[in-house]
Amino acid sequence: MKKTALVTGGSGGIGSEICVKLAADGWNTAVCYNSSRGSAEETVKRISEFGGCAKSFHCDISSNNSIKRCVSQVKEEYGDISLLVNNGGIADIDLFTHITDERMCELINVNLLGAMRLSREVLPSMIYCHSGAIINISSVWGECGASCEVAYSAAKAGIIGFTKALAREVAPSGIRVNCVSCGLIDTKMNSELSAEELNAVIEDIPAGRMGTPSDAAEAVRFLASENSAYIQGQVLRVDGCWI
Repeated sequence: MKKTALVTGGSGGIGSEICVKLAADGWNTAVCYNSSRGSAEETVKRISEFGGCAKSFHCDISSNNSIKRCVSQVKEEYGDISLLVNNGGIADIDLFTHITDERMCELINVNLLGAMRLSREVLPSMIYCHSGAIINISSVWGECGASCEVAYSAAKAGIIGFTKALAREVAPSGIRVNCVSCGLIDTKMNSELSAEELNAVIEDIPAGRMGTPSDAAEAVRFLASENSAYIQGQVLRVDGCWI
């Protein structure tokens, strides 16, 4: 019987690639989106073209009610969720002294609390089945911090701490929790940078290039597979040796 994966941010660059690769490995894939339904449907279409199984679901990870509704819908469609990929998120570039309290709370709510809420929602059935995996998507800024992305960095650092703590708590129940820490990835989130700014950053990356969504998705694919069965509470950095 096929297992089910729920991926938040499934309409974005990294999320879409994660969904495609998981579906190619035989997962029933819930492509979750908040505002970009069209992009999510494009991902579902890509998957259907090679015979994979996927469907799009709306999920606003800033809302506990939306999360509960989404998880319920996915279970109704595919059964229990065996894999959760907390990939959805938002970002800002601004001086910390300029950020409003409302925006700071929004960044923490979406990037950290959203992953925590979703994990709490899917864990009971995983614990009952004594099986499952949660993969959280963080950032190198969660490891070393970034000027002008202070709230975002704090949230992503929280994701790493959350990963390590939850992994210890649920490992005895047969559940693996790990994290992928992404460097500079060629996605829409980084499209606001000018060519000059991008080149300046790339000069500091020993690998000599930006990462691709596929690079990040392959890390998730590995952590979702049985090849990583004894890997628990770890942070897998995908950054071309940047930090």
